[in-house]
Amino acid sequence: MKFFIDTANIAEIRDAASLGIIDGCTTNPTLLSKEKGSYREILKEICEIISGPVSAEVVSMDAEGMVKEGKELCKIADNIIIKVPCIREGIKALAMFKKEGIQTNATLCFSANQGLIVAKAGATYVSPFVGRIDDVGNSGMDLIRELVQIYNNYSFGTQIIVSSVRHPQHVYEAALTGADVATIPFKVLEQLIKHPLTDAGVKSFLADWDKVTKK
Repeated sequence: MKFFIDTANIAEIRDAASLGIIDGCTTNPTLLSKEKGSYREILKEICEIISGPVSAEVVSMDAEGMVKEGKELCKIADNIIIKVPCIREGIKALAMFKKEGIQTNATLCFSANQGLIVAKAGATYVSPFVGRIDDVGNSGMDLIRELVQIYNNYSFGTQIIVSSVRHPQHVYEAALTGADVATIPFKVLEQLIKHPLTDAGVKSFLADWDKVTKK
């Protein structure tokens, strides 16, 4: 399973990239709004740090506007992929981007039907928001399992990005389910690494080694 970092914060991206396990990055207008500077310059810097796909989201609400905006975003760097919402005009835009050879990420996906439609439209990736589904009392990971089965049934090439990840359990279940990607906030990435027994073991080993060196 691929790991993307879900942030537009340059310091977090540099730190995560230093681990050598990050395959891409996802951004959105909310994440970009939290950072200082031009969104184009931020995206450009992210693309210099991350060699894999970097999602940049369009904000137009009509297909032609989405495509126009997406083409401008693609000029920032070769590894930019265009994030398009799972709405009617977005479906049209996905098909138009497909014809242009531009990679896309269908975002704000909340149902298997939406996932099926965007795959048929030619989306490169789909982003089901598991955390937001959990927030309204349903199981986001059930949607991931459904999409994995549907895509396997029909050999769709669209890759599933588990998004709106809230905790390490989401990442664990995404891997068990067979999702292609988990896009992970920096805080959750840090949590994946840590375990209290590891910390206790390191502390014990260092204490014992101190005894060895004092002999």
